[in-house]
Amino acid sequence: MTENLIAMTNKELIRYEIVSGLIEKKINGTEAAKQLGLSIRQVKRMKARVSQQGAKGVIHKLRGAPSNRKIDEKLKTNTLKYLQNHYSDFKPTLAREKLSELQGINLGITTVRNIMIQEKLFAPKSRKKNKEYRSWRPRKECFGEMQQFDGCYFPWFENRAPECCLLASIDDATGQPTGLEFRENESVKNVFGFWKGYINEHGKPLSIYLDKYSTYKINHKSALDNSELITQFQRAARDLGIQLITAHSPQAKGRIERLFETLQDRLVKELRLRGVSDVAMANKFLKEFYRNDFGQRFAVVPAKKHNLHKPLTEIDRKNLDKIFSAQSKRKVGNDFTIRFKDNWYQLNEIQPVTVCRKDVVLIEERLDGGLHISLRGRYLNFQKLPERPQKVRMKIPALTTTKSPWKPPLDHPWRKQFSFDVGQKQLIINS
Repeated sequence: MTENLIAMTNKELIRYEIVSGLIEKKINGTEAAKQLGLSIRQVKRMKARVSQQGAKGVIHKLRGAPSNRKIDEKLKTNTLKYLQNHYSDFKPTLAREKLSELQGINLGITTVRNIMIQEKLFAPKSRKKNKEYRSWRPRKECFGEMQQFDGCYFPWFENRAPECCLLASIDDATGQPTGLEFRENESVKNVFGFWKGYINEHGKPLSIYLDKYSTYKINHKSALDNSELITQFQRAARDLGIQLITAHSPQAKGRIERLFETLQDRLVKELRLRGVSDVAMANKFLKEFYRNDFGQRFAVVPAKKHNLHKPLTEIDRKNLDKIFSAQSKRKVGNDFTIRFKDNWYQLNEIQPVTVCRKDVVLIEERLDGGLHISLRGRYLNFQKLPERPQKVRMKIPALTTTKSPWKPPLDHPWRKQFSFDVGQKQLIINS
């Protein structure tokens, strides 16, 4: 005689003992219902099943049977084919989205994830217990209250183009990417170009949360006691009235760090699928489609529906090119020349403002490559010299709005390119 073994869980074993006691009239139905946490009607049905089937009466009827929600084998095989051939390096969420968008296969994220794990296309990460304590900072309440900003160097185009830097800003309140732009590096000029476009599009945010990269902060120890040591970016933010907040760790600005982690997985594959292989096409794709598409998928609703971006004033618009320029100070020489980056510039004799020797002028290197020299808020007239000027004692005390009667000698840099033949009465250009 063969005996049938019945596998029961501890919960089912307790249920069987209670129902057996009910059948043997050791307890009544009300007491059994309280012990089982079921209604009296459910207890009566269970009692009837145990009376007929024995211990099997407390076991769920679907145990060992195929699930009613089991995926069709043909659909599973078709899904696996696309996962292996097209999305082998995709993560489950992105793979599910592309299966739905491109192949019309609508499966749940858990189903796709389990298939990828079974076929070893995806390895889930084990949870690590970080012993370092970090307190959670709540999101800002309004859009535009804080922007987290950073740059990320990564082979965004894989082997189709050289590695470049992605400059990105994300709104702290909503998680919406407010700016995405590929640049060669994280230099002052590229960062200025990014924020000039941002401000023209959105306005001025109240604050920017960023790291201690040299473009944004002077990290020398003497800068702690000397507040005048600021970077070009800090000076531009001060002129616009934007507060800069420096993070002391990557975890402090976790939203922008997680944004880059997500983009390194999803954006790289999007660029591959669309055949984008250069910076110009990629920036157009980011601005016209991907930034809004990403926000629709991952952005959240802010606590308060207010936009705290400050609009540009007329003064801001007029001086925007000046604000987003690399500014340096130089001293006017005795011959009214200025040296800047191994080049010499001669100030013209007629100027909109009086210029004296040893005056300190402001030199602006603008984003379009132009060079401007100003003194006391007025831009000076100048010309670039082909070589270093010779030392000549000039008789004029200062450059003013009227022409001076003084004439420079023939060997002065202004006349060095030309000579006058008195006998032939003609001007000769010296090459």
